[in-house]
Amino acid sequence: MLEAVWKGLHWAGFPIFYTCQVSRPRTYPADTSDAEWAILEPLIPAPKPGGRPARIARRDIVDGIFYVMRGGVSWRMLPADFPYWKTVYDYFRQWKQLGLSERINVALRAKTRQVAGRNAVPTAGIVDSRSIKTSQKGGSEGTTAARR
Repeated sequence: MLEAVWKGLHWAGFPIFYTCQVSRPRTYPADTSDAEWAILEPLIPAPKPGGRPARIARRDIVDGIFYVMRGGVSWRMLPADFPYWKTVYDYFRQWKQLGLSERINVALRAKTRQVAGRNAVPTAGIVDSRSIKTSQKGGSEGTTAARR
């Protein structure tokens, strides 16, 4: 899916090609819509300055992560039209270590609360600590044969 663009450079007699970011078509249910991406894009870290230029669109990486998370498949089962599975997984690990999912969740919650006309930051929280017994055993039925 990535198109090679000729930059007119030569190294040791061989032409050097750079690839530009050409996003793949949106075909899966887990893919972000344009409206969703407009919200998520500012929250995703930009490529680091210096070094090699980014060859893979950030949206494709995010869509690959969403595909794995929503589908419950292994990273190696990522379809071929996504970036290479190892690349998507490496970005997932880096972003997880940075706490990106928590920051995105906080930002989206604040935006959702503002749209609903509420304070962006909740002022109170409730924790329910009740426990419900799932089975009732007692008496002679509750003891094992070894204890009798």
